[in-house]
Amino acid sequence: MAMLKGKHNIAEIEGIRCTVIETGVTTERAEFLKNLLVYNKYEVKMEKEKAKDGTELPTFVIGLTDTLFNPTIVLYEKKLIRKDGFTVTPAYWNQLPEEDTLPYWKVQR
Repeated sequence: MAMLKGKHNIAEIEGIRCTVIETGVTTERAEFLKNLLVYNKYEVKMEKEKAKDGTELPTFVIGLTDTLFNPTIVLYEKKLIRKDGFTVTPAYWNQLPEEDTLPYWKVQR
C-alpha cells in the first residue's frame, strides 16, 4: 500500500539517489505509478527488491530522481494531474474507487 505518512526516504535505485515513492509493490501497481508520474514529467526509477540473502523478490521499489519530491505533500496540494485532466486524489493514488458523486449519507463502508 502507499506510503502517505509524510516521511521522506532517499535510496539508491539503479545507481542514482532517488526519493522512494513506494516499496514492495506488484508489477501492476508499479506500472500504474510509473505511467502517472511520467505523465507528470518526473523521471521514474524502478528496481526489483532483494531479500537479505541477495535473491530477487517479485516486488519493486519505485523512486524519483527528484530528491525533493514528497508524495504526501504533492497529493494534498493537488499538483499531480491524471490523463483525463482531473487532479490526482489520495483515493486515485491508492487505486481505490472514488465515491465523490455520492452524497455522504449514501456512502456505506
